[in-house]
Amino acid sequence: MIGFTSAAYVVAAILFILSLGGLSGQESAKRAVWYGIVGMGLAVFATLIGPGSGMWWLSIILVALGGLIGMQLARKVQMTQMPELVAAMHSLVGLAAVFVGFNADLTIGLVEAAKAAGSAVDGQFALLVAKKSVAEINILKIEAALGIWIGAVTFTGSVVAYGKLAGKVTSAATKLPGGHVLNATAVTLSVAALIWYMASGEMLPLIVLTVMALFIGYHLIMGIGGADMPVVVSMLNSYSGWAAAAIGFSLGNDLLIVVGALVGSSGAILSYIMCKAMNRSFVSVILGGFGGPAGEQAEIDGEQIAIDADGVASALEDADSVVIVPGYGMAVAQAQQNVAELTRRLRGKGKNVRFAIHPVAGRLPGHMNVLLAEAKVPYDIVLEMDEINDDFPDTDVVIVIGSNDIVNPAAQEDPNSPIAGMPVLEVWKAKQVFVSKRGQGTGYSGIENPLFYKENTRMFYGDAKKSLDDLLTRIQ
Repeated sequence: MIGFTSAAYVVAAILFILSLGGLSGQESAKRAVWYGIVGMGLAVFATLIGPGSGMWWLSIILVALGGLIGMQLARKVQMTQMPELVAAMHSLVGLAAVFVGFNADLTIGLVEAAKAAGSAVDGQFALLVAKKSVAEINILKIEAALGIWIGAVTFTGSVVAYGKLAGKVTSAATKLPGGHVLNATAVTLSVAALIWYMASGEMLPLIVLTVMALFIGYHLIMGIGGADMPVVVSMLNSYSGWAAAAIGFSLGNDLLIVVGALVGSSGAILSYIMCKAMNRSFVSVILGGFGGPAGEQAEIDGEQIAIDADGVASALEDADSVVIVPGYGMAVAQAQQNVAELTRRLRGKGKNVRFAIHPVAGRLPGHMNVLLAEAKVPYDIVLEMDEINDDFPDTDVVIVIGSNDIVNPAAQEDPNSPIAGMPVLEVWKAKQVFVSKRGQGTGYSGIENPLFYKENTRMFYGDAKKSLDDLLTRIQ
């Protein structure tokens, strides 16, 4: 069985690598998802029948129960809720790492007590621990402590991220008095608790370390504003991967180590890409993030001028080139099918219609791409920011649907803006801009947008789906 389990783990690891690689393209992503499903199924099966798999009937029941819960969640959760669902899943991985770490510590204590009493140990993991030397036991303790620390940070950070994304916690950056000093103190106490734990082997320092990590996770994510939430989601994805790798080291499970490293490294790379897209350093995001002005911001002159469906339809009829910029507002209104239908009708009239996707559009990396793919918008007209930004001066009409920060000219024009220096879609350079928006609010991140006051911009107020329904009756 050991040989079969090892071989199965190798095959599963290869499938996971193929799955990650396939996700880089929209067409290959469908196949990549199945690679991941098959790989995970094989990994679970090999683990259930592998060595040390006691109480496997209970394991099957728990796996089946978890699968049923996951299936029900997948059916009920809307695409708009995917970011908070992902954050919630990350929290479970972190919590699992905490439990495994404490279980490893308890097992070490039981094995040492059994050795001192001259009695036998029972259980696959306990037998594995019993064979370790003193140096190896110390390494295992460090692995367990790191797993607990990373897992606890991931758990509370993910819970706060879920609250922010779901609107249950304020999206504004919020810090306790002392800010970074509190975080630095908590990190220092964590290191001291680790040294104490290694010296004494007691559980109390491990509990202190856990409490410090729980606080760090909470305080770090509370201190990050809404505009940085896509980075937070990918960052927590990375944390959950490293937590899984730590679990793998503690349990001596090679596949967990490989999978955790894949998830952790890919999440870190994605976080870097997100930060680069916002012209931010990863450290600045984690230690503060957007959420407060850097100084006195520039005053905005003018007023927001509204337009009705007739006006938008007339402009679209006269336009030769149209660019649509989707944002989270489109997801909330579930207007992607309407957008796709509008695209089909305009293209049927011979107009050049394309989509402009900012790397951090929505609240989850790739959120807009998934929505458009779901609505069967052709892949070849969905372009990234770098591919389309230079085309806006030659564009007749831009339709912005539920976006704010990613089309905000203050990023270039106001050095005191919270998003100063962030690369944005330069939609204001087009001949006409129509912004589909519920009202005159500042949006999720709370940052005012001068685009709404520019002379070539008109506000198409109302729920995006209803507004597009109205517009579609005028464009046949």
